Amino acid sequence: MAATIRDIRDRTGLSLATISKYLNGGNVLPRNRKLIEEAIEELHYEVNELARGLVTNRTKTIGVLVYDIQCLFVGNMLHYLGQELHKNGYGMLICDSCNDEEIEEKNLQFLLNRKVDGILVFAVSLNGRFLEPAKNAGVPVVLIDRAFRDIELDCVELDNRTAVYRAASKLIENSHRKIALVASDVEYTGMERMKGYRDALREAEIPVVDEYQVCARHSFELGYQGVKRLMKLPDPPTAVILSNYDTTLGGIMAINESGLNCPGDISIIGFDDILMTKVIRPKLWIMVQPMEEMSKRAIEMLLNRITKKEEGVPIRISFSARMREGNSIRKM
Repeated sequence: MAATIRDIRDRTGLSLATISKYLNGGNVLPRNRKLIEEAIEELHYEVNELARGLVTNRTKTIGVLVYDIQCLFVGNMLHYLGQELHKNGYGMLICDSCNDEEIEEKNLQFLLNRKVDGILVFAVSLNGRFLEPAKNAGVPVVLIDRAFRDIELDCVELDNRTAVYRAASKLIENSHRKIALVASDVEYTGMERMKGYRDALREAEIPVVDEYQVCARHSFELGYQGVKRLMKLPDPPTAVILSNYDTTLGGIMAINESGLNCPGDISIIGFDDILMTKVIRPKLWIMVQPMEEMSKRAIEMLLNRITKKEEGVPIRISFSARMREGNSIRKM
């Protein structure tokens, strides 16, 4: 039979009030803390978080809405988020929205019904109306990787526009003028990255060629088919920016299948230093997102909202991407 708080009382001789105060994070005398901790270990006592939640109105659980759990960027972020939550005594409940806005809305309600203390959101939607139920319920929300057009919420993101501006500028420094971009035109990150690409070309007085912009939802297929299409153009680009991890892998596969040489035939800058980009040859130039730092900051923001340490207007934090040098760019 599982040990109870009364068993701890009988073992320590302390009052239920003192033991309860300790279990709920309150301060007790050092000698009492020692007695309680020894009793917990000897009795193998486990805190009933559901019962505690009824008293504290907290479940020590964070909900996480993700747009696609198969995305390796999301998987890596979940790893770092989970580590940080564990350090702070929280667990997480993950819901995959499968890139579907209707599923996203249902997942939100599922998390609210589970009385999560806060919600981290990798959004499918481009607007924040679906989060109104969380706001009405007083459940803090922090957006990760994506912001909204219609509402300001706490947000941790990459400065996507500047990241691709820097990537395009690196190619321009190497005298490339026929520069292509493979990016999403339906997701916030892709649209911001597209802006950075156009900024760099216009600043260098290089024409923005429609045929050099291959757009759809970020995916392996977009990178694969996009690069194949680009290389079949009558006047193909000399360089391509593959603007997320999945498109990077797809694009590299397309180049390998076509028998082209990188960087001899085509120069490449990719995104996200995850798994396969570490073993691809030649070593790619990569825009690297600081995933661990972004995750830590997102958890800090959310817990500060939950504990009321931070109140007031929404906070938006943009991290800079780091450019990892490689051997995938040829000087023209």
